Amino acid sequence: MRLLLDTHALLWVLTEPARMPDQLIERLSDPANELLVSAASAWECATKHRLGKLPGADAVLASFADHLANLGATEVPISTADALLAGSLNWAHRDPFDRVLAAQSIRRSVPLVSRDPVFSSLPGVGVLW
Repeated sequence: MRLLLDTHALLWVLTEPARMPDQLIERLSDPANELLVSAASAWECATKHRLGKLPGADAVLASFADHLANLGATEVPISTADALLAGSLNWAHRDPFDRVLAAQSIRRSVPLVSRDPVFSSLPGVGVLW
């Protein structure tokens, strides 16, 4: 199964896995599952770190690609089609990072691993957690 990690899920699995249910950690650790991480998550982490909202993210940002490799995760670039869908979604939620993640989930028919309830209001996004 392919799974797209929301930014907080990525950060928690890397730095605070105890915040996630054991069954989810097992699922994310299962080599039969393909973990996907959006370029939007790197963008979000760097932006929030710059703004002082993620003060402890230095180590994650400094070795972002290494962390993805250690997780066995595949980076998902933001394509033009992803951007167009993200911008045109009929969804009141304005966060650009969440809009890109939702578009990527929809376009790839991949569930989004997230604890954020905002995604449940958007048809076409399957949420796991």
